Amino acid sequence: MDVEVVARVLDRIGGGRKARLRVPAEHTEHPESRRILADVATGITAAFSLDVAAVLLAVVRNEMGDSLSWIVWTRLVMISLLTASLYYFVWRAQRGWWWAYSRMRLFTIIFPVVAVASCFIPGLYPTWMVIEQVALAGILVVVAALLNSRHLRAAYVKPEPPAAG
Repeated sequence: MDVEVVARVLDRIGGGRKARLRVPAEHTEHPESRRILADVATGITAAFSLDVAAVLLAVVRNEMGDSLSWIVWTRLVMISLLTASLYYFVWRAQRGWWWAYSRMRLFTIIFPVVAVASCFIPGLYPTWMVIEQVALAGILVVVAALLNSRHLRAAYVKPEPPAAG
């Protein structure tokens, strides 16, 4: 099975009408683009590692008799899945797909806001999870700053749609 064929189907789902938009290869192959996107991948790895650690902590606490609400479990699993999806986006952005870069920029701005805002709801999360959510938000803010660097914004300018043929 050709991975790129499957990826293009996922691209169509994730990118919608913008799934065919690609930035020029000289932009994605530029050493600065490669370095920044590698740093983005490192940040995503840190965020995902934190998510996994939080899930493991929840499992351990549950086994020790600490009752966690369904909202805690749902939030932990959903955040882990959403953070994992950023790996796909960075992979596609490294290959020049504009939609993936655009989605990463959007998600790394929205995820931290939602994470921190939900921490202000009294009693919703245990203290350890509030700390985890704030740390996750901090990591994603750094990733957002990398994605919004002058170089990447210039490299990933929205291209014109390909001519209908």
